[in-house]
Amino acid sequence: MRRVPPRTLLPRAAGAAALLMVLTGCGLFSGDDKAAGPVLSEPVGVTAQAGSATTVHVMWNRPVSTTDVTGYEVYRGTVRVKKLTAQQHMVDVTGLKAKSHYEFTVRARGKDGSLGPASRRVTVTTPAVVAADGSAPGRPGALRGEVDGARAVSLAWRKASDDRGVVSYDVYQGTTKIHSVGGTRTKALLTGLRPGTAYTFRVRARDAADNVSPPSDAVRLTTARGKDEGPGTAPEGFTATARRADGAYYLDLAWTAPETGGDVPAYQVYLDGRQATTVMWGESAPKDKATYSFYIGEQAGARHRVKLRGQLPDGTWGAFSPERTVVTGR
Repeated sequence: MRRVPPRTLLPRAAGAAALLMVLTGCGLFSGDDKAAGPVLSEPVGVTAQAGSATTVHVMWNRPVSTTDVTGYEVYRGTVRVKKLTAQQHMVDVTGLKAKSHYEFTVRARGKDGSLGPASRRVTVTTPAVVAADGSAPGRPGALRGEVDGARAVSLAWRKASDDRGVVSYDVYQGTTKIHSVGGTRTKALLTGLRPGTAYTFRVRARDAADNVSPPSDAVRLTTARGKDEGPGTAPEGFTATARRADGAYYLDLAWTAPETGGDVPAYQVYLDGRQATTVMWGESAPKDKATYSFYIGEQAGARHRVKLRGQLPDGTWGAFSPERTVVTGR
């Protein structure tokens, strides 16, 4: 592989303060750095959603590592606020202040008792408190859902009414809360489900005073059999164009992040059928439009195929975008 000077790698991302590149497909990292055994990595897919003026709902998924996990610790800043079992992947952090900014991270604990690295930091601001509000929101209406492949479903509902405003919507599988989205959203994509499995979902609305609505009507869905990812997890509006600059050609990519109900912290870019790079965002992944540019050589008339896929909130990889073909020098 041709080694490119750092100045020729031109990552660009709309709405992202820091963009980190992990070049995996071209062999830039040698096997000399392999660990002697299984290493506990950080939890993935971490999200934080204000549930009320004094609570935040934190969710995550298990690390992508081969070693056993025996528990999790949730941190607010540098202070540990929750210690949980390995089976728990979400928690409500209570006793917070209204109109306050918080940062959360999650760490996994291995079977030897040691803690793995901290997850990426997620930030959230609690809303203003609503005094003397004893009225719960009305139930969310018209809950409907669609199966999206073997491991995901999408839900949508009609917004609930509340005299002070809805802060969040909680999604329940049976009687267990499994997901939460902001009060301005009326849809969610649930990933990490089992193929060929029947599920029952309901949604409840929550206001700033922590009043919770009655549950919506239930929607029953059965995921498809097999291992395919549904198209709803793929990046949308994907485009690829070649441009010439400083005597070389670059590939400019643009897309819209899939609506997963959480951040899409990383994307894998495939060039000519092989993974070329993994693009990882730091503190803030783009919510909608994203762009990325990288060096592809100096030869005019070279034909390339490119596609990408995003990392879902559960840490798995979603469906690929449509594959685009570009020719340098045209």
